[in-house]
Amino acid sequence: MATSIASRRLSRELAAISKEPIPHVVARPLEDNILEWHYVITATSGTPYAGGHYHGKLKFPADYPLRPPSVLMLTPSGRFKTNRRLCLSMSDFHPESWNPMWSVSTILTGLYSFMLEDAPTLGSVDATLQQRKELATRSLAFNAKDETFRTLFPELVDVHEARKKAALLAKPPPAEVTELAAAPPLVPERRDDGGACSLVVAGGVACVAVVALLVLGV
Repeated sequence: MATSIASRRLSRELAAISKEPIPHVVARPLEDNILEWHYVITATSGTPYAGGHYHGKLKFPADYPLRPPSVLMLTPSGRFKTNRRLCLSMSDFHPESWNPMWSVSTILTGLYSFMLEDAPTLGSVDATLQQRKELATRSLAFNAKDETFRTLFPELVDVHEARKKAALLAKPPPAEVTELAAAPPLVPERRDDGGACSLVVAGGVACVAVVALLVLGV
């Protein structure tokens, strides 16, 4: 349970973020536990993670801001292991370097900056540029399966659903449907002898069947 100091401090930080959002990051605490915050980093263009949405969480100690939080990323990124505490200068791996003046905004800005580097750390992974791009493409769909993500970030779930609908509308119809739509219609060919007619395709005769046809008034 959070101390009154931690609760007041985190409530102030939430109010500050609401007035001045963190660039490229959305962060919100759980409704029933202000010591656990969830964030989503929306990667910028020109980076290996462009178009990706990276969900993670901060777990604050009860005596925050005297001690730093643990920092985790839950979305596969090709940069960090998922659901593992990350070794950062502002995480609980390094309480000796923690500054109580740092905040949620400071931590997440630093995390995104470090994500764009290639420096290794405990909790980091190696991946190719192509692998990171593919994970970025799949990131929002991955996040949308998480119930906490859906609860805290409904606007991003709406983005995911809109993309799914757009993809379905843009999807070409099955080949057999296309072939049927492209096939010319069958029409009867009228014969002057009043005897029989063939089924013909507009533009040429199709020897499909011959039927008897009595032509009245011809």
